[in-house]
Amino acid sequence: MQASSYAAKGTVALESQNRRVFPRLGEFGKQSSCVKNLRVTNSSTLSGLRIGSVAMGAEFGRPRTRIETVFRPRSVKAQASGGDIEDVAYTAPQGKSSGTVLPYVGVACLGAILFGYHLGVVNGALEYLSKDLGIAENAVLQGPLSHRCFYRGWIVSTLLAGATLGSFTGGVLADKFGRTRTFQLDAIPLAVGAFLCATAQSVQTMIIGRLLAGIGIGISSALVPLYISEISPTEIRGALGSINQLFICIGILLALVAGLPLAGNPLWWRTMFGVAVAPSILLALGMAFSPESPRWLFQQGKIPEAEKSIKTLYGKERVAEVMHDLREGLQGSSEQEAGWLDLFSSRYWKVVSVGAALFLFQQLAGINAVVYYSTSVFRSAGIASDVAASALVGASNVFGTTIASSLMDKQGRKSLLITSFAGMAVSMMLLSLSFTWSVLAPYSGTLAVLGTVLYVLSFSLGAGPVPALLLPEIFASRIRAKAVALSLGMHWISNFVIGLYFLSVVNKFGISSVYLGFSSVCLLAVLYIAGNVVETKGRSLEEIERALNPAT
Repeated sequence: MQASSYAAKGTVALESQNRRVFPRLGEFGKQSSCVKNLRVTNSSTLSGLRIGSVAMGAEFGRPRTRIETVFRPRSVKAQASGGDIEDVAYTAPQGKSSGTVLPYVGVACLGAILFGYHLGVVNGALEYLSKDLGIAENAVLQGPLSHRCFYRGWIVSTLLAGATLGSFTGGVLADKFGRTRTFQLDAIPLAVGAFLCATAQSVQTMIIGRLLAGIGIGISSALVPLYISEISPTEIRGALGSINQLFICIGILLALVAGLPLAGNPLWWRTMFGVAVAPSILLALGMAFSPESPRWLFQQGKIPEAEKSIKTLYGKERVAEVMHDLREGLQGSSEQEAGWLDLFSSRYWKVVSVGAALFLFQQLAGINAVVYYSTSVFRSAGIASDVAASALVGASNVFGTTIASSLMDKQGRKSLLITSFAGMAVSMMLLSLSFTWSVLAPYSGTLAVLGTVLYVLSFSLGAGPVPALLLPEIFASRIRAKAVALSLGMHWISNFVIGLYFLSVVNKFGISSVYLGFSSVCLLAVLYIAGNVVETKGRSLEEIERALNPAT
């Protein structure tokens, strides 16, 4: 299981007249019949905003069919690239909404489920598929033990190599063909890869299948958070974005559950891989009926199509408002799509480097080490069942994700990141001490389990979910798809390298020293985030773009 799969999110409350609707998606406040205007206290920093205009960044759409809501005013602060702080107090306009976003977020999250499932499915199946494909018995493949490990390693790591390739490809495809069409294209390697793995009669076919599946999850790892962020209403974008990470966790747990029949049926591993074909097909079919991102359509000059998409997502009564917001967002920056080299220009490099650094810190913080050693740690505490150990780690992750969802649009992204990495640093310190301090020897098993669970909980509160949510928010629209792809590429590359050399480093320095190093990385992450990451809660993507990337 990989770091990207450990995340967190949760609940928020909605009050409506005489009924409750989606009580876990966002705090929508009390109902009213009055309409309030947008007030900008520092108008010089946000060009194009007008007092009393129709909700510039206040709200991008209504959350649910035929519910009237009013959003309480709140002050939102964010740091622009020049260092200024904008303080925007606003309330969203009211009115009935006949659109809904949730079904389309659910369709996109099929990609997140497949992401987690393909990451986790090989863990339980590897031993059985190795025997079935002759890795353990075939004289040609068998050779020394290191050769057998080599082929097993390729079956595992080829997925990561494919994901690295897919993450870079996804941004180009999303810009060229649009978000929904790219989802449909993504379903091809996901389905074909799963089918090849399920029907493989040789190691080579299995590796090809894993490579294709890896390309598929690499594309979806960039595309799912991008699409969700672009269609989600501002006030619940954090909660909806966190659903992506929650479904990744669910995908991993489904892979764990799918492996339970293996002990009684060694050939069950083929079914485990084969069932992944179904959600791949459902993803393609679902996206055929899902609206395209209004932002992408607007950038392509497809104004009627953008208005139709807005009507589907937010209702016809929101079309004028959202189109006004999109026009203001592109005012003064109606430039062509950025190329890869533009990401490294002085204009964008600072914000792009923040995205890449967040995923680098995520990987270097040690999530893979904790997952790899969780079974041994739990055995030292008397928990002998591998399934029980994995289930405890997975349950901690899902629980933390649920908590984080309720906090994402209240506490904000930056504060959750700082809290998360700080908690991970303390947990890693506890794990290191449990292996070294003789005075703690009688309690070492209990402390190790406690440190592991606390680490996973801390990770799932911020370090796991926030980077994928934050990136589409801070990147300008003309670089968004490519910049997200570049950052996800950094994630997969660092994931691959760490997986390749981790055991060698542990053998050389010892697990306690490695844990101590991870703790130091977490503390460095806290300092970096405090000085470089901006808060984005409660702000529309266009408002964030104007603040971080003023027109030049």
